[in-house]
Amino acid sequence: MKARLLFTALLILCQSGFAAEPARFATTSQRPNILFCFADDWGRYASAYAKVNGRPSPSDVVKTPNIDRVAQRGVLFKNAFVNAPSCTPCRSSLLSGRYFFNTGRGAILQGAVWDANIPTWPLLLRDAGYHIGKSFKVWSPGTPADAPFGGQQFAYQKAGAQHNNFSENVTKMIGEGVSLSDARGKLLAEVRGNFDAFLADQKPGQPWLYWFGPTTVHRTWVKGSGKKLWGIEPDALKDKLPKFLPDVPEIRQDFGDYLGEVQAFDAYIGELLKKLEAAGELDRTLIVISGDHGAPGFPGGKCNLYDFGIGVSLAAAGPGIKAGRVVDDFVSLPDLAPTFLEAGGAKLPPGMNSRSLLNVLHSEKSGQVDAARTWVIAGRERHVGMAREGNLPYPHRALRTGDFLYIRNFAPDRWPMGAPHAIADTSAPSQNELEFDTRVGFADMDAGPAKAWFVAHRNDSQWKWHYDYAFGKRPAEELYDLAKDRDQIHNVAANPAYADQKKALSERLMKMLKDAGDPRVTGAGDAFDKPPFSDPETVGAGKKGAKKAP
Repeated sequence: MKARLLFTALLILCQSGFAAEPARFATTSQRPNILFCFADDWGRYASAYAKVNGRPSPSDVVKTPNIDRVAQRGVLFKNAFVNAPSCTPCRSSLLSGRYFFNTGRGAILQGAVWDANIPTWPLLLRDAGYHIGKSFKVWSPGTPADAPFGGQQFAYQKAGAQHNNFSENVTKMIGEGVSLSDARGKLLAEVRGNFDAFLADQKPGQPWLYWFGPTTVHRTWVKGSGKKLWGIEPDALKDKLPKFLPDVPEIRQDFGDYLGEVQAFDAYIGELLKKLEAAGELDRTLIVISGDHGAPGFPGGKCNLYDFGIGVSLAAAGPGIKAGRVVDDFVSLPDLAPTFLEAGGAKLPPGMNSRSLLNVLHSEKSGQVDAARTWVIAGRERHVGMAREGNLPYPHRALRTGDFLYIRNFAPDRWPMGAPHAIADTSAPSQNELEFDTRVGFADMDAGPAKAWFVAHRNDSQWKWHYDYAFGKRPAEELYDLAKDRDQIHNVAANPAYADQKKALSERLMKMLKDAGDPRVTGAGDAFDKPPFSDPETVGAGKKGAKKAP
């Protein structure tokens, strides 16, 4: 009798939340809420990273107290990477838990179509009893691109959308006589209003998933807004930018404006945290914050397989997660799919190429927690339609380990950022005209002041290397020794001293890609070069069947 009572008491204790394993969420009312904050184009920049970077960086300048708070309440990941540094394929992999190249036409941006046969974790959580909702961007191309999240029936965004373009709309309101404080308050009220509407539809005791996907960190933004709206001094970035970015006033200002949009995202998160705290839901909510790839409109960032392009911020806090930890484990964002499903008590579907992070989240260790998490794979095919002749993609894959970055460029004869258009010296647009003008080409890099600066200085011998780094063609293989070259600017692939490492990494990458069924290496290597992936009728704005992404 005593044994039976002891077993019953232990069972009640476990179900009350004291067990360290996800089994404690056995009933719907005891599973965690999930708040997923996912920013466009946000790389690994948060003030929490200033303490762990080991060298000066833009994280020393940006101020993100709310993201930092989540990291302090739980875990900050030093080595989080996207599987593809382009919004749609990144999100396709994240939603499905698959490598981007295993998501059909979800592996590209323009022309993307979701394969309804691929399960996604938000809908699986819905089927497991969760109240689900989202505000703004989940999957890029638009209707019917919301299918991975179930469509507009789960959208909560009627309170307003101006916070998706913070600097533009705040600047406009200031021009109309509104104070900075009041303009900012209006946008923060939109964030609260949308979240309130979502929570109001929750059934009593029902766990929920809310995907907060603002686009403010995505270009465009207002020139000079970082300083004007957030007090970010561009010169504070002096000697803190990576070596492939010229340390000149124009680049520092553009990057400072980018960090201003990051601070806007952080302010939005602060509003969500306040609502959770006021409702008494903060401690029973799994909060995960990240971004879909690196900085837009800068060389080496978005659409590139260097750390500046694939490295992202990742912080998580919630039930069972010990506070104040910094983890070295390598994480690929598709790992969040099985993590959320396991936390929510939902069954994992077949076909995933990812592993749940719950064992890492629920550990008490810092540093390396899971000994197997020492590498990630990344890659890209096509970003913007018609960036190259014949609408061809730029196929490349990478293996990132703790010591090396190895990149295989499958078509080194193609332009990695897209082909240059007419930029003859006698007819090139001025600096101001270039800033938001795509006529110069290189369509896979977002237009903006930094891109314009590089094009305008293409014939300046002082900056020729930087221009070539940004836009030039690349060899078939790239190898970077990270102990000596953290900025990944010295390609040692042709150095005989690294022959053994290059061979081993190449063989390892190709085997993993083949084992994973990557069409680029399984005998149908040009699959992404052919229709429907390269069909102009399904790609590009204005064409039949086109899906234009923001």
